Amino acid sequence: STACASGATAIQLGVEAIRRGECERAMAIGADGSATEEALIRFSLLSALSTANDEPEKASKPFSKDRDGFVLAEGSGALVLEPLDRALARGAAVIGVLRGRGERADDFHRTRSKPDGSPAIATLRAALADAGLREDEIDYVNAHGTSTPENDKMEHLSLSTVFGARMRTIPISSNKSMIGHTLSAAGAVEAAISLMTMREGVIPPTINYDHPDPAIELDVVPNRSRKAEVRTVISNSFGFGGQNACLVLARDPL
Repeated sequence: STACASGATAIQLGVEAIRRGECERAMAIGADGSATEEALIRFSLLSALSTANDEPEKASKPFSKDRDGFVLAEGSGALVLEPLDRALARGAAVIGVLRGRGERADDFHRTRSKPDGSPAIATLRAALADAGLREDEIDYVNAHGTSTPENDKMEHLSLSTVFGARMRTIPISSNKSMIGHTLSAAGAVEAAISLMTMREGVIPPTINYDHPDPAIELDVVPNRSRKAEVRTVISNSFGFGGQNACLVLARDPL
């Protein structure tokens, strides 16, 4: 397990196995069913969960000034991976292309991210380099966006460092605002959502965004979905324990 990056790590491991010739195809699955009393207690002791219990549908509010923690959820996502030429040869419906992946560790703290964001920055740059893409070729960011005060601040810092002033205009959203945090499944679930974003031409919103944080200047696609042509996505997974993984996905083959 790589904690909240596990789903993305599963995809990376599948890609690497194919690249090494260890298999022709791989099914990468992220699944989690941790919404238990024990999990709630443990995450509460870490002050990681939202305490906005009176209106649970409004509790997850990534990038908002009044965010106070994530909402625990369960879910799963699965992707079938194979070389593009093999998929085309068998007449498969290609949903998208995984162009690149990056993975870096953060040894700063058991649950907290390094304040300067350097491990996440390195992960983003590694993914772009593996994809052979420039920063200005990314159309949308599927954020880790947990709704915790620290994560969202660090993610903003990391993205702004990599993408510069352009980050203010790149659409970025967190589906955790709508479905909660599926923990180990999140990376796979969000990869699937990223693929559907490109396929359908609709960017999912960040809901519950009623109080913008002046320290986080981002186009978070607030509260309503947005029609847009999206050809490339970078999907972030920054897990507890310093597990960082980013995937670069494209709509069309090279």
